[in-house]
Amino acid sequence: MGNRADEYGTDVEIYRKALTDTIYAETPSSAPELLLDLLDQLGLERQEVRTAGPVYIWHEVPGHLDADEQKRLASRAIPALLVAGYKVNCTPDIFNEAAYQQAVQETRSRRARPSAARPAPAAPSSRPEPSRRTP
Repeated sequence: MGNRADEYGTDVEIYRKALTDTIYAETPSSAPELLLDLLDQLGLERQEVRTAGPVYIWHEVPGHLDADEQKRLASRAIPALLVAGYKVNCTPDIFNEAAYQQAVQETRSRRARPSAARPAPAAPSSRPEPSRRTP
C-alpha cells in the first residue's frame, strides 16, 4: 500500500483513487492522533487496516454522498487543516472553489467571534501596591 502523503512530504493528500469513485485523504504513516481526530471531526471517515507489521490508516469522504457533495466536503476541510498548521494538497478534479471560499469565510468569522467572548480584565486590587525602591 503506497502512501501519497509520505511520498510528497505533506500532512494530507486529498485525491480520487484511480478507477474508483472514492475520495481519499491520506496522512503520513506517522501522522499524529490530533490530525486524525481533526479529519474525523471534519466529516471524513477513518479507515484502518491492521497487518502483522504496520497499521495503515486513511480517511475517505463518505460514499453515501453524491459526487458534488463529496467534493464540497473535501474542499471545505482544507481551510480548517491549514489553520491548524497542516500542509495539504488537493487534486484539481476534487477541489471545489466555492465550497472552499465559504469554509474560509466561516473559519474567519469563527476566529473573530471568540474575541468578544474573552473575559474582562481583572479588576484592580483594592490593596495598594508596594512602592519600588531603586538604589
